[in-house]
Amino acid sequence: MGSIRRAVPSVLLSCLLLAGCSSGSHSGPGTSNKGGASAAGPSASGVPAGTAKIPVGAGPQTTYTVQQQPPAGSCRYRYEKGEPLPDPKCTPGAISPAVTQANLATTICRKGGYTKNIRPPEAITSKEKQANAASYGYKGSFKDAEYDHLLSLTDGGDPNDARNLWVQPPDPGHKPGSGVNNLKDPVETKVHTAICSGKVTLTAAQNALVTDWTTALNRLGIG
Repeated sequence: MGSIRRAVPSVLLSCLLLAGCSSGSHSGPGTSNKGGASAAGPSASGVPAGTAKIPVGAGPQTTYTVQQQPPAGSCRYRYEKGEPLPDPKCTPGAISPAVTQANLATTICRKGGYTKNIRPPEAITSKEKQANAASYGYKGSFKDAEYDHLLSLTDGGDPNDARNLWVQPPDPGHKPGSGVNNLKDPVETKVHTAICSGKVTLTAAQNALVTDWTTALNRLGIG
């Protein structure tokens, strides 16, 4: 052993010693920053940076049942320039497996419409809406709040997955009692048009909407 040590140049020994001190001086479990801080940290809007895989729901059903909502008070609204966004932990969105890039012409882009026969009945959604309002702590009028599909049905969202539905409060400046009227709907319509015209892919559109619907058009280059 002694002969091997004498054969190693003194410069190399110094480098090895310095490397050993450096690697152990401040590091510990979970402190590695391999891949950069943005790989795990939240974005400015509160959504984890990077593109997470959107959950897949059950798709259209012949008979719908009331879906369990998150516990009361467990969800928090986010706001972007005053516009409401859902809590990504409670409402990450959910994709309908019945809609794919390959079958757009016979699903969301077909002539005559797609959503009429796949919407859950009000008898189901009214109960879900009440429970979801408690999840988010919504105290306003139900007449002014929409039980909204984060990924709209026209953009391939799941009809009745609890992860894709939230009580959306009215927009800033909304007159109380004047009914549902929000800026998200026209965004969804523009995204749907872009999907069906081939300007954007279904996956890109869905990711943009679940990340932040207020910036979706800019993200997709169709604003």
